[in-house]
Amino acid sequence: MVPNWIRRTLSGPRPESVPSLVGTACAVVGLLDIAAGVFPRFRNSRMHTFAEVLPGALGPFAAALAISAGVLLLLLSHGLKRHKRRAWRAAVVLLPAGAVAQFTYRHSVIGVLISLALLALLLRHRKEFAALPDPSSRWRALANFVLLGAGSLGLGLVIVSSHPAKVVGNPSVADRLEHVLYGLFGLEGPVDYAGRVSWTVGYSLGALGLLTAITTIYLALRPEHPAARLTADDEQRLRELLAKHGGRDSLGHFALRHDKGVVFSPSGKAAVCYRVISGVMLASGDPIGDVEAWPGAIERFMDEAKAHSWTPAVMGCSETGGEVWTRETGLDALELGDEAVVDVPDFSLGGRAMRNVRQMVKRIERGGYETRVRRVRDVGEAELERIGLAAADWRGTDNERGFSMALGRIGEPGDGDCVIATAHNAADETSAYGDLKAVLHFVPWGTDGMSLDLMRRDRSADPGMNELLIVASLRAAPQLGVARVSLNFAMFRSALARGEKIGAGPVLRLWRGLLVFLSRWFQIESLYKFNAKFRPRWEPRFVVFRSTRDLPRIGFAAMQAEGFVTLALPRPFARRAARKPRRPCAHLDRPRSLDAGRSAA
Repeated sequence: MVPNWIRRTLSGPRPESVPSLVGTACAVVGLLDIAAGVFPRFRNSRMHTFAEVLPGALGPFAAALAISAGVLLLLLSHGLKRHKRRAWRAAVVLLPAGAVAQFTYRHSVIGVLISLALLALLLRHRKEFAALPDPSSRWRALANFVLLGAGSLGLGLVIVSSHPAKVVGNPSVADRLEHVLYGLFGLEGPVDYAGRVSWTVGYSLGALGLLTAITTIYLALRPEHPAARLTADDEQRLRELLAKHGGRDSLGHFALRHDKGVVFSPSGKAAVCYRVISGVMLASGDPIGDVEAWPGAIERFMDEAKAHSWTPAVMGCSETGGEVWTRETGLDALELGDEAVVDVPDFSLGGRAMRNVRQMVKRIERGGYETRVRRVRDVGEAELERIGLAAADWRGTDNERGFSMALGRIGEPGDGDCVIATAHNAADETSAYGDLKAVLHFVPWGTDGMSLDLMRRDRSADPGMNELLIVASLRAAPQLGVARVSLNFAMFRSALARGEKIGAGPVLRLWRGLLVFLSRWFQIESLYKFNAKFRPRWEPRFVVFRSTRDLPRIGFAAMQAEGFVTLALPRPFARRAARKPRRPCAHLDRPRSLDAGRSAA
């Protein structure tokens, strides 16, 4: 009887593990090829036999081909791990070419066998490599030119300096750098070598320059795959769903951001909005629409993620949403924080607990400030434009922020039900925006609620502007037909609250201490304390993910989506464009959580 381990060995790896296996093998062999092409001693060692997997014609052009092969392998490895069809096609073409070249020039039987083994795995499990391309644009070509060019420059300096015994004289760093720059264009530089080393260095540098040029031209000429955006038809369908079911989730209206894509259930009664960032398909909040139709929309979302080999994730869903997501997909959920919700009928400034807020509001009102709380449709166009310009100017950061809890605009057609609260001081009109001192913007939450979108204030105004406007909004809520108001989202609120209580264990205290330390940059504790001033009820929010190892990647993608981390190319005129909008207040706005935190801090 054949043992199980022998049977498993002969049957080969599991199909689902092949992309990761082949991608890792390509990355390792790529590094070995680069080392073999750069360092002469390593190139002559027996280990290089195992490094000759892609292309292997290592005759007179051994170093140049080894370096080129290594770079190509490293570029392909990530795509292979992500099941990308284009990476599979490139590997299938390169592997047999490398095997033939190795046998012809090196007679490397082991290298040929490794190449053919990887090729066999790719052909046998070709169905595992069916992922469609990620969203891309012409900017990808420029990014490739900059990054690969910088990498080629650094690697070129290593190549030029890796033959110290053959260098004639003692060239300076500037001479070596000049030699690299000339070599990338196929020209001879100022550094001289004895013997045939100059050929090796010249071919290697020329190969790097050619590789940079070819990949950049390919990325510039290939068809674009733009990221999904909300079309006018999609927006109309979402508004119809929100009109019927928008009262269930306070984050529902934020699905109308223009930079989100959407997938609908087969019945069209539910939808999931998302954005793809760094290979993560990131949804926010609960699905929109009828709860009974959620599974159909979730299934479409997961199918789309699988088709592109994206990592599925959901940020800020409710407890009900988390239960449906985990039940329908097998994903896991983790509590992310709590949303502060104030029930308008229960709100009052009376009592000892509200003393600080009550005193602050009275002090500001005595300073001559007045408030106005109105629907956007009741605000004049000129005033709306002034409010938008002020909100953009008071943003405080160059890059726009917001995704899951920010609408990204003020005053667009269709947003007339939004609410704007403004603070004014007629005695102080020295700023560019007259007596306007602070702005709050709310989006509808069904027919009887509103959800805070952004907080902005003039930094020269008296402290407490946000508290003043929140209280004014809660007081005006009954006249607007609003019975509940969603304020800010407090990350890890329960950990902060439990960690400061008597009897908290050492682990919980340590976790709270870490959160307090991180609050210096992310204002975690200040948001919690700011929200707690208004005595809200706390609604937990969750992040849904596939596996624990995906959490760092999801967290990084979420920070990119919210604007805390930006990898975009600089736009020197972005700030100027924000100050001069083409229509009233069509800006991307700072997320409510950060603005409240800054004002509270």
